[in-house]
Amino acid sequence: VQRLFSTAIMDEEYYSGAGDWEGTEGNMEDYVEGENDGKIQEDCLQKFSSRDYIMEPAIFNTLKTYFQAGGSPEHVIQLLSENYSAVAQTVNLLAEWLIQMGVEPAQVQERVENHLKSLLIKHFDPQKADSIFTVEGETPAWLEQMIAHTTWRDLFYKLAEAHPDCLMLNFTVKVSYRHKLKHLFLISDAGYQGEITSVSTACQQLEVFSRVLRTSLATLLDGGEENLEKNLPEFAKMVCHGEHTYLFAQAMMSILAQEEQGGSAVRRIGQEVQKSAHERGHDASQITLALGTAAAYPRACQALGAMLSKGALNPADITVLFKMFSSMDPPPVELIRVPAFLDLFMQSLFKPGSKINQDHKHKYIHILAYAASVVETWKKNKRVNINKDELKSTSKNKGATELVAELGTLYQCIRFPVVAMGVLKWVDWTVSEPRYFQLQTDHTPVHLALLDEICTCHQLLHPQVLQLLIKLFETEHSQLDVMEQLELKKTLLDRMVHLLSRGYVLPVVGYIRKCLEKLNTDISLIRYFVTEVLDVIAPPYTSDFVQLFLPILENDSIAGTIRTEGEHDPVAEFIAHCKSNFIMIN
Repeated sequence: VQRLFSTAIMDEEYYSGAGDWEGTEGNMEDYVEGENDGKIQEDCLQKFSSRDYIMEPAIFNTLKTYFQAGGSPEHVIQLLSENYSAVAQTVNLLAEWLIQMGVEPAQVQERVENHLKSLLIKHFDPQKADSIFTVEGETPAWLEQMIAHTTWRDLFYKLAEAHPDCLMLNFTVKVSYRHKLKHLFLISDAGYQGEITSVSTACQQLEVFSRVLRTSLATLLDGGEENLEKNLPEFAKMVCHGEHTYLFAQAMMSILAQEEQGGSAVRRIGQEVQKSAHERGHDASQITLALGTAAAYPRACQALGAMLSKGALNPADITVLFKMFSSMDPPPVELIRVPAFLDLFMQSLFKPGSKINQDHKHKYIHILAYAASVVETWKKNKRVNINKDELKSTSKNKGATELVAELGTLYQCIRFPVVAMGVLKWVDWTVSEPRYFQLQTDHTPVHLALLDEICTCHQLLHPQVLQLLIKLFETEHSQLDVMEQLELKKTLLDRMVHLLSRGYVLPVVGYIRKCLEKLNTDISLIRYFVTEVLDVIAPPYTSDFVQLFLPILENDSIAGTIRTEGEHDPVAEFIAHCKSNFIMIN
């Protein structure tokens, strides 16, 4: 180790003035200069005495300063040797041992990096971090090298959330690249803005936030429904960070929603974010109304704002809207197509136990039907036509308390999407009562049978129906005995099979596949599902379906356990068909 230090110290760059050191005692005529040299040496020696200082990036600069002040090389060697703990080298040695014992190199690297990240987060000092830029005077080279790696970018994101006032961390997010255009951002300009949707620092910088918003919106728009469900929560969290981010994002999305191509998708995202803000306890109703057409209709705006803020409908404000939307020149239908507003109607009209003054009930129904069925034609920001052909038929429906008594009428009304949505909500509220299934005597309760009709008539409601069925399937019905619980779950599986037969194939099969993999479902229920599915399917099959369904059949608990009468064996036939027509990927 001493030979290593000696080689570093004896570098020609630092010993360029070595000939003058031997005569130092004769060249101390200036007392002040000697005093300064002594202080410099003392400061350098203090650094050399710290643990593993030989590993510090500033070691060579410190050596140069020390020698120029007349310091002794032997003393440096002694201090650096005595304080050399070799922490980094020991870690490397342990890592090599782990690899030799069979641990994957990537796993070892991840373990070391994660431990180092936790230490840095635990001991991070914002004041010391800010002092780096005072010393460096420019963007440190090591900083640019760090953000080139995902692991260390993630570290900066977490530190930025914990220390929003740290200049060094803000500098990392927003700083001028010396070799690029000024005022570009170290992280966002490097192409990593998609990673910082959760960083509060990004939400405080308009330039960075606008970049992240653009990238996140593009990601949401490029994918399908699954992509939206996966990325929307983080996007909503970022947008709902504060009033300024919410207003900016919603203003941008309201403008984009007016575009013919992709406008409806952007409007959907904006509505989902509004719903998320409401769930977080924020009242964003005034922003929603201000960005829409409500400003031109102050009476309607006041009535809507009052009900949205309170989260409840009331006869007085409903009467105001009823008169306006019953007139010859009603406001734009967009005004009342606010998801949060429509949810209030669902609760008032379909939730069991809700009470509406019968004198005003027709007004509630008219407004909901108007929002659901009226079609407007606009040209150059001017309404040229209002189509109310379906308004009257949509308005003719019964209240929740009368639904079961008039099933014939109900099945006719379910073909209207708004009624189907209301019935779905009503079924959810009803069957979620703890004692509901305990009081049922029918094999298939009428409320569950209604779900089949909703699936048949409305493809867009398939996700909500499956979500309800999964909730019921996973609920512990402790009031029922074991056999009754199995029969109930078979009934729910029948509903899932019907949903599959109506075209919602992959999500249903995917859920059952997860149940099998988690080992949290009675295997007899999986066999029952497989048997029912084999009864309703026939070739040709898509590759995605085969990749999901075939492993279920080939499972040891399923294969060979499904018996059929006669020579017909649907399991064997399906497996043979798949293996002869598809290349299976493990």
